[in-house]
Amino acid sequence: MKNKDKNAANDSSVFWSTTKGFITHQLPNIRKSSPNTVSAYRDSLNKYIDYLEVEKLIRRKEITFGDFNRDNVKSFLDWMLNTKKYSEKTCNLRITAIHSLLEYAGYEFCTDLMSLYLEVCTVKGVKVKDKPIEYFENKQMKTLLSAPEIRNKTGRRNQMMLVLYYDTAARISELLEATFSQVHLDADVPYMTILGKGRKYRNIPLMEKTALHLKRYFNEFHPERDRQLPLFYATTYGHMHRLSNDTVENMIRKYSDKCQKSGVDMPDRPHCHMIRNPNLNKIQTLVS
Repeated sequence: MKNKDKNAANDSSVFWSTTKGFITHQLPNIRKSSPNTVSAYRDSLNKYIDYLEVEKLIRRKEITFGDFNRDNVKSFLDWMLNTKKYSEKTCNLRITAIHSLLEYAGYEFCTDLMSLYLEVCTVKGVKVKDKPIEYFENKQMKTLLSAPEIRNKTGRRNQMMLVLYYDTAARISELLEATFSQVHLDADVPYMTILGKGRKYRNIPLMEKTALHLKRYFNEFHPERDRQLPLFYATTYGHMHRLSNDTVENMIRKYSDKCQKSGVDMPDRPHCHMIRNPNLNKIQTLVS
């Protein structure tokens, strides 16, 4: 126990420094968590912080561990499930991330935060229902790939992301963590290197039309061929950053709604995993 400050629960500087240590040191260096796990936990904690700021009207710089109380976490779970309509697995991941951070903070700051951790642990994840695996059908997928407005730059990026996501059947987190250096278009058979679970690499061959899309995409989004630049990114206030899983989930829902309005019957609750169709032999006819 490094610090026994009884006011740790109400000190915003303690919260931010402890959370930073949890994400940047505890998870990758002590627990040996994979980059994807670290990214998922970071995203989950950011979503709870966003919730506190927007829904609870707590100024971001004033957030403390005291705001991670049972009532707030319980209402966050209810908001995710019933307002945002997130999947049970997404909700459970975010609750697990909160539990994990509080456990770490409890050992760092003694009884003040350990009691908070034990209290919040009574907020359990929700039961995940066994459901048949769903995929977008070929007609639905073809319409979805055509949904982005390619007359604007964001639409062209989004279409490229959907094409590559479908072709590789990678996890969305793997694509969002990927850099420019992981795509090899000059090989005899173009391929992409994916860093997956357990820090294991795998090479995935790319279909001809996907490679052509990528060449056009690189000319626009990666003209300098910076190897470490995120493969897919957004620029906010001049700062380039990776996209979040939620950004992609919202994008898929938006494009699915657009397809529905155009007369194509689409799933009621479309999500990322529905694009991970192992039957990839149709991709050439789906993408023009």
